[in-house]
Amino acid sequence: MNTMNNGRLVRAYLTEAKYETVRMLRTPAFAIPFLALPAGLYLLFAVVLFGDALRMDERAGWFVFTGFDVFGVMGPGLFGFGMVVAMEREQGLLTLKRALPMPAGASLLAKLLMAMLFGSLVTLTMIVAAMTLGHLPITAEQAWTIARINTLGSLPFCALGLFIGTLTTAKSAPAFTNLIYIAMIYLSGIMFPLPASMKAQAQIWPAFHLAQLTFIGLGSTEVGGPLVHVVVLTAITVVFAGLAIRRLARVG
Repeated sequence: MNTMNNGRLVRAYLTEAKYETVRMLRTPAFAIPFLALPAGLYLLFAVVLFGDALRMDERAGWFVFTGFDVFGVMGPGLFGFGMVVAMEREQGLLTLKRALPMPAGASLLAKLLMAMLFGSLVTLTMIVAAMTLGHLPITAEQAWTIARINTLGSLPFCALGLFIGTLTTAKSAPAFTNLIYIAMIYLSGIMFPLPASMKAQAQIWPAFHLAQLTFIGLGSTEVGGPLVHVVVLTAITVVFAGLAIRRLARVG
């Protein structure tokens, strides 16, 4: 009896995750930018504009690849939680789902799995683009390593997005989410090297630490040890998820 109940519980979570993913894939304003834009921008800069220069500097090639890869992984977690949760709260959908005979937390877990799947797809398209047109020597082992890193690396952005979604309204959520998203792109140093005076602040952003772990997965040099980056990303995930869940429990 327990085994059957556990099986039905797992199916309920997976069914909710399936339909959440299908919903996001069928939303062009969400799916197209996050699945197509990272690889498209990477090919524009790494092949069309600066292809010859990057082929002569492998380290620069890794840097550009990693920057656009992390850029793509950030979005689904931040916007999939930040904007969607704010909208569902305002429309009363989260309250409705609590009244339905569904497992507790299924809605949030579904969004989490959706963001992780999107992160995996982004990394896959980036790897294919880099190997076929970007001429980066990525081995099968490196591809598998960075795919795992970036799939799990979406978690802190999901937690941060969830926190934004619990604090904002449906109208203000896009503005606040974009503010954090854009600030992280430019201030974390994932897109271009920062001046010495700004390097210290870069380490407060989860994008910086995910980029460093991706460098490690590619066999390149990094700033700080892998354990430091894992601890920081884990701490960001736990703190912001905890704050968000506490607020949802108190005010919905």
